Amino acid sequence: MPQVLKKSFYLILTVFFGLFVVSSFFVRAEYNYAAYGDNPILNTQQPIVLILLMIVLFALALVGYRFCRKLNRYRATLVVPIVLGASLLLQLALIFLLPRLPTDDSQTVLSLALDMLYRNDYSTFDAGGYLHMFPFNFSTVIYLKTLLAIFPDNYVTIKVFNILFSLLTTFMIYLIHRELVGREKGNDYVVLALAAFYVPSLLMPNLIYNDVIGTALLTSAIYFVIRFVKTKRFRYIVFAAVLLALGNYFRGIGTLILIASAIYILLAVRKIGIRRSLLSLLVLGALFNVPAWTQNLSLQATGATEESASANSAPVYMWLNMGINLERFGFWDNMESYRIYQNEADYDKAESAELYKASIREKLSEATPGELIGMYYKKLVWVWTEGTYQIDRYGIGNASSSGRSFGASPISGSYSYDTWLTKLFEGDSAARSGLLWVLYASTISMYALAAARLLTGIRARRYAEVLLVLVLLGFIAFYLLWEIKSRYLYPVYPLLLILSYLGFKDTLALLANTAFGKRLSLDKEEEIHG
Repeated sequence: MPQVLKKSFYLILTVFFGLFVVSSFFVRAEYNYAAYGDNPILNTQQPIVLILLMIVLFALALVGYRFCRKLNRYRATLVVPIVLGASLLLQLALIFLLPRLPTDDSQTVLSLALDMLYRNDYSTFDAGGYLHMFPFNFSTVIYLKTLLAIFPDNYVTIKVFNILFSLLTTFMIYLIHRELVGREKGNDYVVLALAAFYVPSLLMPNLIYNDVIGTALLTSAIYFVIRFVKTKRFRYIVFAAVLLALGNYFRGIGTLILIASAIYILLAVRKIGIRRSLLSLLVLGALFNVPAWTQNLSLQATGATEESASANSAPVYMWLNMGINLERFGFWDNMESYRIYQNEADYDKAESAELYKASIREKLSEATPGELIGMYYKKLVWVWTEGTYQIDRYGIGNASSSGRSFGASPISGSYSYDTWLTKLFEGDSAARSGLLWVLYASTISMYALAAARLLTGIRARRYAEVLLVLVLLGFIAFYLLWEIKSRYLYPVYPLLLILSYLGFKDTLALLANTAFGKRLSLDKEEEIHG
């Protein structure tokens, strides 16, 4: 039975990957603030450009693969620090060359952190305040407050810590890959280099928010869950539970990973044992909400709030209501849903929840089945194939330090000062659009390669990556209903990198015996790993 379920999960995810790849030859998902503003765009595809880019990327990947394979003869204690160090230096250079200022939510949480640090001002929890509406962002506020209380009070401090968390994610990608293919197969530094120089992860530390730290903690939790199932050592599930709770505290999608981990453990119950499996699930569940409970107790004990911070927060129905929108297919609805909570319900959670439910029922009843299917299709394709995690605005920025660049607005992402790189990316420049094209093509290539890995796994009855598959399926299902931004998928980029790299190796192994592969001198030792 477990094997049948694993095969089913692999097949379902393969179908979704196939949908993303096939759709990409007809429509191109875009997010380019300078060209379109803060809007999700589905344009007619330029298939020849896409195919040519994918061919070039595959050729470059093959060159990089061969080069990195030469490093495998060296010890991990030498190679890993060098690769991580090189990534660190590059990310440090980028935060100085693209000195993006915080905007919208990132500016708000930073301002609140400074208010609490220097003025002990917690009025934001009062009705109408930002944390009254979004108390889950208090984790980011208190994190920023702590950093700025200990270290120099400037943007660089926060971004440097973002870089450290980004490096932790890179290291965890390397460790997860090693667990999946088996430590006995030796080192494989290709995936480490791929993760260390993956462009979105290089640029995302510019965003002063919870994405980078949440991704690092949740990816680490996934690694320790895998280690627990492989070794049955209970300390690993304790590590996983702590990291998952902290990761969810910063980025509230930990529930998806909790559910996936529970299914993963239950699928391995015969190996782990019933008693140990149940204890592990108990630990994961018991620790999951401890950070949030601790936060509420602390706020009430200090008098910052009189009741739970979430007592009158915006209900989950607000994001579900945003997720149903025929015109913008679930993308930010330009304050329409906010106004229901703020104006119609006067910041009352229960009343707004009923209003959102009524709005959802109305939208579903007024739309035809064809319109709903079209909306959900667009939603899926845009959020999963946009491919840049919106680094156009969050990582690069759009306006000059004077704020006079094309399309400049309070949310565009301006700079502390101008550099040669900010000028290179000014407006909808060739450099900006070219980078977005490359990242888009690389994402479609990753889905194709990941699908190849899943299919070869089904053929060989090899399901080592089932936890990764379950997490990805959870994200697909969740963001089919929730409000969407492609940035929200950033926490799963490590899993996509791993699956696509494994698919790349499988593809080389399959090509090795063909005439094409022999002309390329593909090494036959590249076997399909189980």
